Amino acid sequence: MTVKIVIKRRVSEENVLALSVLLKKLRALTLNQPGYIYGESLKRIDKENESLVISSWRSLEDWNAWLNNQERASIQNEIDVLLGHETKYAIYEE
Repeated sequence: MTVKIVIKRRVSEENVLALSVLLKKLRALTLNQPGYIYGESLKRIDKENESLVISSWRSLEDWNAWLNNQERASIQNEIDVLLGHETKYAIYEE
């Protein structure tokens, strides 16, 4: 069963660029992750500090393996510090 992960982030305006750099690092890592199908990163037009990421995974198990990846967790921790809170994930199935 294919799953889609939706992540909505809002960062302070002074951290927009730093977040962008970290998200690019994270995206580069996903490209080699087993089960990763594709992803989209969207920036809200009227609020530049708000972004939405939608990624597709072959299975929930593949997503969970990515979620537990040490390198991902390290970058995610840096992202959460910029955001000022833990990132929340919404998981959907097709």
